[in-house]
Amino acid sequence: MKGETQTMSAEGTRTVHAKGNPLTLIGREVRPGDKAPTNVQVIKPDMTPFNLKEDAGKPRLYSVVPSLDTSVCNKQTVTFNKLLGELDGPVTAYAVSVDIPHAQKRFAEHYKVDHIKLVSDYRDVQFGESYGMLIKELRMLTRGVVVIDKNDTIAYMEIVPDTVNEPNYDKAMAALKDVMKK
Repeated sequence: MKGETQTMSAEGTRTVHAKGNPLTLIGREVRPGDKAPTNVQVIKPDMTPFNLKEDAGKPRLYSVVPSLDTSVCNKQTVTFNKLLGELDGPVTAYAVSVDIPHAQKRFAEHYKVDHIKLVSDYRDVQFGESYGMLIKELRMLTRGVVVIDKNDTIAYMEIVPDTVNEPNYDKAMAALKDVMKK
């Protein structure tokens, strides 16, 4: 499970933690090497639906956060925005949360987020279920990063073991740079 850091309980249930408290992940379990789910609808900040299959065949990064209103999610999104802006060449990248689109739009404007697109999974949680990153108890996404290559294969995936911690930016960006070269 290259890059993946979720844990499994004795019963086989996938879990993450929030400040040490266990939470259950639900949805389809995907791993590096698997075909990425592409027929996934999310909502853009202007409240229009967007299907991620529109970007199939392109290298891309999904920065997944529980809520932009928390300091760690805020930092993760702003950090990836900065790192993506330093890349040579265009890249397709999304910050995915269950925040309502209007809040995402305000966040993007306030923090000048312009290298990563904000999309919401609030309506149907299709992203969370398709990538196995939905927290059952909270109906929120867990913290993580997914990098997908141009063949729509998951090249890197990290599910952060405790949602209060940040992802490994260096590994995620290295994986993204690698798939951009191919």
